[in-house]
Amino acid sequence: MKKPKLLMNGHTDEISSPEYAINPLLPYLDKNGIIWDCAFGSGELAKHFTKKGFVVTGKDSQDFLDTDLDCDYIITNPPYSKKYEFLRRAYELGTPFAFLMPLTALEGKKRGELFRKYGIQVIIPNKRINFIMPNKQGSSWFATAWFCYKLNLPKDLMFVELEKK
Repeated sequence: MKKPKLLMNGHTDEISSPEYAINPLLPYLDKNGIIWDCAFGSGELAKHFTKKGFVVTGKDSQDFLDTDLDCDYIITNPPYSKKYEFLRRAYELGTPFAFLMPLTALEGKKRGELFRKYGIQVIIPNKRINFIMPNKQGSSWFATAWFCYKLNLPKDLMFVELEKK
């Protein structure tokens, strides 16, 4: 098993989302649309969307920051150490996106400037997600939310029940 790359703080960006984490997005996606998982990693998120009948593109060797793929949605759990860079790139591309990130991603001067300039909609689950971590699994110590752009959500701030179905 490949060892995860550790960041300076001893944490890793290599975490995977469980299948139920995508449930809050499903009502707002067109099944005929193509999803680009731009932080592909082990491909877990892509597997979950494919299982639900979506077409997903992406691969671990692609660098989202200098790649452009034809797609209808960009949906991923980006590396948290590169939140700003991923948001900036996604806004530049103008494609509807949903990024699963810590709720604290709302903080920060540079991210705040992006949100004010382009807009943001947030789907906040009622409980923490049990991410699949290298060598362990469990509830994260931080709350996460789907940060969305151009998904035509009914409200900018949505609180949802997170169901494991």
